[in-house]
Amino acid sequence: DTLARLDAPHRLLIVDCLTLWLTNQLMPAHGPALAAADWPARQQQLCERLSAARSPVVLVGNEIGLGVIPAAPQVRRFVDVLGHLNQAVAAVCARVTFMAAGCPLVVKELA
Repeated sequence: DTLARLDAPHRLLIVDCLTLWLTNQLMPAHGPALAAADWPARQQQLCERLSAARSPVVLVGNEIGLGVIPAAPQVRRFVDVLGHLNQAVAAVCARVTFMAAGCPLVVKELA
């Protein structure tokens, strides 16, 4: 909803970060968590808002699946859901850059 409310061609929007946004959806500090069955629709809504945005939007996220992943079921689910979120968002973005040690690696760039 915030993306839609602030959307304007002359306004750069920065979302920092998708990982924290997902955490707040699935494990909020206050209030009920989003039901697992409702997550796909929320992810789709985000992707639709990004696709329709008139503003340039910069999204920051964490790639947490490259390291050791604890065996706890909740952690494994979170890592999986974040991986799917990153893939879905990358699919609707014109440019995807992976940053490692301050060095950019362009993963995707549409002309």
